[in-house]
Amino acid sequence: MTDPAPATPSIETFLAGQDAKDQLRFITCGSVDDGKSTLLGRLLYDSKTVFEDQITATESESRKYGTRDGEVDLALLVDGLQAEREQGITIDVAYRYFETDKRKFIAADTPGHEQYTRNMATGASGADLAVILVDARKGVLTQTRRHSYIVSLFGIRHVILAVNKMDLVGYDQQVFNDIVTDYNGFARELGLGDIRCVPLSALTGDNVIAAGDAMPWHDGPPLMEILETIQVHEEDNGAFRMPVQWVNRPDSDFRGFSGNVASGRVSRGMELIASLSGKTSIVDRILGPSGDLDEAMAGQAVTLTLADEIDISRGDLLADANQAPDVADHFAAHLVWMDNEPMLPERPYVIRLGGATATAQVTDLAHRVNVDTLEHMAAKTLDLNDVAYCKIVLDRPLALDPYADNRHTGCFVLIDKFSNRTVAAGVIDFALRRASNITWQHMKVDKALRAQAFDQVPKVLWFTGLSGAGKSTVADRLEQKLHALGRRTYLLDGDNVRHGLNKDLGFTDQDRVENIRRVAEVARLMSDAGLIVLVSFISPFRSERRMARGMMDEGEFVEIFVDTPLEICEARDPKGLYKKARAGELKNFTGIDSVYETPMNAEITLNAGEDNVDQMADQIIGYLDEHSGQ
Repeated sequence: MTDPAPATPSIETFLAGQDAKDQLRFITCGSVDDGKSTLLGRLLYDSKTVFEDQITATESESRKYGTRDGEVDLALLVDGLQAEREQGITIDVAYRYFETDKRKFIAADTPGHEQYTRNMATGASGADLAVILVDARKGVLTQTRRHSYIVSLFGIRHVILAVNKMDLVGYDQQVFNDIVTDYNGFARELGLGDIRCVPLSALTGDNVIAAGDAMPWHDGPPLMEILETIQVHEEDNGAFRMPVQWVNRPDSDFRGFSGNVASGRVSRGMELIASLSGKTSIVDRILGPSGDLDEAMAGQAVTLTLADEIDISRGDLLADANQAPDVADHFAAHLVWMDNEPMLPERPYVIRLGGATATAQVTDLAHRVNVDTLEHMAAKTLDLNDVAYCKIVLDRPLALDPYADNRHTGCFVLIDKFSNRTVAAGVIDFALRRASNITWQHMKVDKALRAQAFDQVPKVLWFTGLSGAGKSTVADRLEQKLHALGRRTYLLDGDNVRHGLNKDLGFTDQDRVENIRRVAEVARLMSDAGLIVLVSFISPFRSERRMARGMMDEGEFVEIFVDTPLEICEARDPKGLYKKARAGELKNFTGIDSVYETPMNAEITLNAGEDNVDQMADQIIGYLDEHSGQ
């Protein structure tokens, strides 16, 4: 048998090497223009870890973009994007690798601007320590507090408070003491236990690499000494976890599972569990970059072979069978919202957790956190940079751990289904037991038998379009024609449903999402009963129409776009709603001050501005005849 090529080692494995030096991952964060890039540039420059050609290039760039009258601007060693150099701010996370005689470092320079808080959260998710900068002239700001909260949220317990720009306040000890007192009071509430405070000037280098003479009143070590000596790594006693990134099968005689060991250790003969199936097996071989190993630990890239043939695929999680993770479709979590578009409860998003993906919805927004006061505040939605505590439900169970137990299998991101933007990052508090307490009760009379009794194929005919487009008129005429043909139908109309099932909902974006979710659930139940369901709702958002489609069987959902121009709808104005909206008497009205997202690939588009009602109803019946024998 020919062994496969071993898994490629991660950057962490490469940097760790075989020598005695350990490695520290840290971030620099804080409010905008606190000097994060300059500080990191100073660390690189003074520790002599910058190549001469980089210095030469930085000197040239300093004449064009620098802020020091032609002198070398050390921030430009880190700010690599053109927009960063032109604006003098950090936008993306910049990673720098360097080492001293005592330690290796992976440093992440993260943005301070509120708009790029999501990038700061990205940097925090993999860090052991945070260097939080404060401008001595400004003190502790809201963004300082927000970054500190995110630091605590992502499990970083070691913080260096670097009070920068001391040269601009005359190296005043009282200024430093006041900032330290202010910050420590806030940090205690966050549970940040290990806080080291350093007064410094990244511009002049005072207290960065060496103490200097400017602040004799400070008897603590300089920043670099703290970074070189602080102990943040404890023996990894966490349970073994390895997300499967690739099923390695070069030929019929070999089947291995490749990935990076996220936590714990694995050894030959150890019993593992494939979390999603619950099947167990014994580790037969461990293949590393250089061949067979007796064991592997966190950070190593390996391929595992098992003694038994069990169903494992990409996205599964291999774990210690004696310390198995939770497998759940419902959990409580802290969430950092990172998108300009607000978070709407019940809206479906894609969740990535470990190597797995699923559809997720925020079902219970318990509270939003005021990052200045840490007060818990009521909220119905989340805006950019909001931090909240919520419950999340998935469309299928995934393997997970509380973040406090395992940082690798306890964090996740949410992604917008339509744009593929990462909109949130979160950490899991605990799994909820909905999945184990509630199971599907299987009935002897199923959907197929009910449909057979009606001699028809169930469908959900989803009419969407602006108010006044003619959705209800066409749906009503279609139902009459279907009834005449002997079909069993039911029409769910937007206005009618709001008199009962949805009478508690308004017309905000979040209420519109819940409105559609409820109606889609009802339509699914009626389809399960074997009916042809006609749904006439504006349903302005593509995401919710996609959610409704996802609830139905393949080919069962038919999106019907009643394409009537706004000017025709407004001219009709059968309920006088456009007139009220134009007068400012009706808020959040679709087409006026609330968006309508046109369907991208509707099965049927009706030209309601030209065709009459019978023509449009017959067009739909023709589609049903062609696609389902109706």
